[in-house]
Amino acid sequence: MRQLARMRRGAMTAALLAAAVTGSLLTGCTAGGGATDDGRGRTQGPTEGNDGTTKSGSVLAVKIDNVRAARPQTGLDAADVVYAEQVEGGLSRLMAVYASRFPKVVGPVRSARESDLELLRQFDEPTLAFSGAQHKLLPLIDRAPLHAQPPESVSGAYYRGTDKPAPHNLYLRPQRLMGSAPGSAALTAGFHFGQAPTGGSPETSRTVRFPAARFTFTWSGSRQRWLVNMDGTPTVTTDGKTVAPATVVVQYVKVRASQFHDVLGNNTPYTETVGSGKAKVLRDGRVFDANWARPSATDGTEFTTTGGAPMNFAQGQVWVVFAKA
Repeated sequence: MRQLARMRRGAMTAALLAAAVTGSLLTGCTAGGGATDDGRGRTQGPTEGNDGTTKSGSVLAVKIDNVRAARPQTGLDAADVVYAEQVEGGLSRLMAVYASRFPKVVGPVRSARESDLELLRQFDEPTLAFSGAQHKLLPLIDRAPLHAQPPESVSGAYYRGTDKPAPHNLYLRPQRLMGSAPGSAALTAGFHFGQAPTGGSPETSRTVRFPAARFTFTWSGSRQRWLVNMDGTPTVTTDGKTVAPATVVVQYVKVRASQFHDVLGNNTPYTETVGSGKAKVLRDGRVFDANWARPSATDGTEFTTTGGAPMNFAQGQVWVVFAKA
């Protein structure tokens, strides 16, 4: 049923996305058309229920700031899935996906990227919370099959905190945006959970490096989780909770230049998440060689062992780090 729903959704939205991409290519981009994080630009609002909140049923994806000035983050430990991607200048940014439960607050919230639109199509009509985007990217966001929710679209869902300087102090109250969490059935990313496959090799630590950022995952036998360290600093939320996923996936993908730039003229990398390639899966203190495949944008990402069997993840939070192949 889920595959049929994706096929129907893909058929209805393919023309819109093709038109959006074609229009964007004709428009082009210059270094002067820089990125903003102030929520400017109008985007499509979500479907609303009787109380004015977004209807449940779709995941909530939040773009989270990840530079040093933005840490510690809030609500990151409650995400079902955290994606780490490369952005301008070789830095990193996170996308946290929530389905099982909503924390009271998530943030700091920052801007969207072109890669997000392709990544999110594996979910059924997701809600994207973000703070603006490069102005020539906004038409693509408008036409994407998702509910775009920048700060100006929902009164009272966002606020500015006092613990960090702007622009690293914008926070989201998920319940004011969507009401209740949709439940784990909304996680249509193609992941499988269950008993670990045979084989693998013992692994106590794994580091993934971007040009100007790095992630280190260290196995904790006492917690049976991977402790996250970003740029040499343990990842702990504002309320003191250690971020510790049960499964870490290092997914090797093509990272190419996009048509967009930031205010300094740095090119925005485009992370290709449709296709196939290799991966390393960390779970239970071991590392497993794996393959990944996502034939089209409306498909989930299937991870398999080198023998072709489904690559089961451990129950709990999943981190996916997109490393350059």
